[in-house]
Amino acid sequence: MGRLDGLIERVAAVVREVSESAIEPRFTALQDGDVEEKSAGEVVTVADREAEALLTAHLEAILPGVPVVGEEGCAADPARLAALDADWVWLVDPLDGTANFVAGSPDWAVMVALVAGGTSVASWIWQPVAGRLYLAERGGGAYCNGSVLRSEPRPAEEGRLRGAILSRFFDPATTAAVARNSGRFAEITSGCLCSGVEYPALIEGIEDFVLFWRTLPWDHAPGVLLLEEAGGIGRRPDGSPYRPGVAGVGLLVAADARTWNVARQLLG
Repeated sequence: MGRLDGLIERVAAVVREVSESAIEPRFTALQDGDVEEKSAGEVVTVADREAEALLTAHLEAILPGVPVVGEEGCAADPARLAALDADWVWLVDPLDGTANFVAGSPDWAVMVALVAGGTSVASWIWQPVAGRLYLAERGGGAYCNGSVLRSEPRPAEEGRLRGAILSRFFDPATTAAVARNSGRFAEITSGCLCSGVEYPALIEGIEDFVLFWRTLPWDHAPGVLLLEEAGGIGRRPDGSPYRPGVAGVGLLVAADARTWNVARQLLG
């Protein structure tokens, strides 16, 4: 990889180590009291919290003085999101796809991103069950287990595109527009409820595009960088770039620019 090579490998080792110690032993082995509801329809486990604490400590040691913004820390204290304004910041999703993890599904991941000046510059996505480690560095490419990742162009035509639409948080107007236009695609699914699986699946050809609505920074900063470095594209529906520290809703990601444009047009 490129100029962050040493850091890339150090963080990759940390992500795998924390997963192995705090998360993987609890997969399909959660005990009474290990799971609780943190908000309506959202669950958190002891694995989420322990992994975030360990990742935070390791990342603070790797880059002293750089704040760590984690999903569970922000759930407990939303004021921590203010750290996204820092020149450098770590983003951590210690267990992406918690509901899948609780249900015994393999579709979960550990994700970290490093953001500089409001732009993601490095990202790590670890899928322990699949044994797949995805790495990206801005300007340095995207990789899976050391092999270069490239997103191949898709058949960007009405009736041929396959995609996922995560509609849970849609507003009424978007819900109506998607319902009106979903028949214009070859296939529409509801996704796998895990960004750490969804982005790699898009790059690897399982899907052609994905439409997200809620765009929490720890959910999308790692995947958008991976996708862009593989040749794909991630933008807000109005065409503006995705920035982890900028609030907003709606994120359309696609295998290539032409697919993005066609999918946006077909969605209405």
